[in-house]
Amino acid sequence: MSDLFAALALAIVIEGLLYAAFPEQMKRMIAQLLTLPSPQLRLAALGLAGAGLVLLALVRL
Repeated sequence: MSDLFAALALAIVIEGLLYAAFPEQMKRMIAQLLTLPSPQLRLAALGLAGAGLVLLALVRL
């Protein structure tokens, strides 16, 4: 369970650093995401989640 909280904390840190380093680019990215159709956004999110699971499995070997 502590690994889960560590991973969530790391994700928050990385996201915060991205917004601090590239605020205008992040605003543009969010604006582009808002224009995507929901099914396309859902498919991209599931693809990223799957890639993350594969990467996690490789790291944990």
